[in-house]
Amino acid sequence: MTMAPDSIRLSDTTDAAETTTRTETLTMAAALNRALADALAADPEVVVFGEDVGALGGVFRITDGLTARFGEDRCFDTPLAESGIVGTAVGMAMNGMRPVVEMQFDAFALPAFEQIVSHVAKLGNRTRGAMRMPLVIRIPFGGGIGGVEHHCDSSEAYYAHTPGLTVVCPSTPQDAYSLLRAAIASPDPVVFLEPKKLYWTKGEVDTSVTASIGSARVARDGTDATLLAYGSAVPLALEAAEVAAEEGRSVQVVDVRSLSPFDDETVTAAVRATGRAVVIAEAPGYVSVASEIQARVFERCFEFLEAPVRKVTGFDIPYAPPKFEHWYLPDVDRILDALDTLHWEDES
Repeated sequence: MTMAPDSIRLSDTTDAAETTTRTETLTMAAALNRALADALAADPEVVVFGEDVGALGGVFRITDGLTARFGEDRCFDTPLAESGIVGTAVGMAMNGMRPVVEMQFDAFALPAFEQIVSHVAKLGNRTRGAMRMPLVIRIPFGGGIGGVEHHCDSSEAYYAHTPGLTVVCPSTPQDAYSLLRAAIASPDPVVFLEPKKLYWTKGEVDTSVTASIGSARVARDGTDATLLAYGSAVPLALEAAEVAAEEGRSVQVVDVRSLSPFDDETVTAAVRATGRAVVIAEAPGYVSVASEIQARVFERCFEFLEAPVRKVTGFDIPYAPPKFEHWYLPDVDRILDALDTLHWEDES
């Protein structure tokens, strides 16, 4: 499995102790680390904990240097008991703290699922808003790292289906920083999905830029068709749009990034403008976030559509072994094939 090597530390490339407002080139991992450091520095009620997040800095080194800077009271390791991690965070949040917990790998969060659904998501409603739940659950998710099942699952549909949870997923270092800061500042619980495949991608990050949870962004303009994606599917969609441009088609890319709440306004406007759409996601397609996006587009854009809305997703099987994951994950060819079915006027 490909993870952050022991020789790579975020502190080697960026000073995690320094809070700045200048634009820097950071990996997504470093941007998340910076967001956590800035949140810890800004608010004494913020605490970070989970399995191996202390001295080790996390499996993917996202919490590197935080314990050294802020102490073991602010960033600390826990036993290997995810339900206990989330249950502890619930108690902290009920008492005015802002816990940020790491689940280490996507499927590792499943032992805590009952806590998340029964307590994290429902406490605000159960108390009629008298008690809020300012809690962030960070979940590294998705494939593309040469891992096996339980380490490469895409479980976003479980959380997006649960009323009371906000679910966001960045695709760029800038959004990783800004959305995590917004999630930590939120008075309500946020499931923060981090695409493992993108941890070591680089981009410009301005730490003064704030994010609005619940908004999509247009990542590329286009006039002929719209690709709707989130997480690691966004750079894939951008790559497919580049190839489509060489073939004479102008393809727009929208980064959904907020799965719940969902930005119907931006997505609807984008699809109505082009009349064609393809939804792209790593997760299996059946009863998925991609299916929901597809349905929402059909409902809101039907009279504007030139063709059915297509989906390019993972297959409805358990995650493939490392040697076969490239067959399982969406790729540029599958996206281009979907685009080719969108009833073009120049078809013979």
